[in-house]
Amino acid sequence: MTIDPHTAGLSGTIVHDEIVAARAPWLHHVAAGQTLRVVDVEGNQAVDFLLYAAADDAERYSAQDTVAAQQNLFLRTGSVLRSNEGRPMMTIVGTSVEYHDTIGGACSCESNTLRYGHHTKAQHACVENFLEANLTEGRGKRDIVSNINFFMNVPVEPDGSLGIVDGISAPGLTVDLRAEMDLIVVVSNCPQINNPCNAFNPTPVRMIVTA
Repeated sequence: MTIDPHTAGLSGTIVHDEIVAARAPWLHHVAAGQTLRVVDVEGNQAVDFLLYAAADDAERYSAQDTVAAQQNLFLRTGSVLRSNEGRPMMTIVGTSVEYHDTIGGACSCESNTLRYGHHTKAQHACVENFLEANLTEGRGKRDIVSNINFFMNVPVEPDGSLGIVDGISAPGLTVDLRAEMDLIVVVSNCPQINNPCNAFNPTPVRMIVTA
């Protein structure tokens, strides 16, 4: 019998298990009490992440409320992801990566053009992934807020500037999140190829939900 290393340490029954292709969007409803494990299958892959309350999607993840409540820019084990109502949405109950980013944002065609040149404008980006997923449930571009970047390394320099540097992940590393309310999880498996957040080579990730 082959042991699946990606499910090691998970408790409960697996109710959803899906590979998200490189550069692809993903949307899934996660019930209160369920745990979502995000697996960086091949390593050094940024996973852009948004949350909406299933009961009323006007309530959604808030980077500002999350950072203010924990008084820290980075997400670690024990960090609580809060909504724009200040309510807990998910709790990071375990991570094999030291920290995750809250401020690097999602790449877009516009930001790619500004940062990397006009020749990148046609490249697919995270904003388009978020929009593609959200449109299936009637949300539009105005519903895309500041997101989390799991496995992405965005250090803050002493002068306050931000860098996007090589990730701190490796193949098979994970982050586990417990849902504190019924949620809609929206992911962009980042397609960026112009900076090191994906090692210039986007790869698949795995989403495992347990109950």
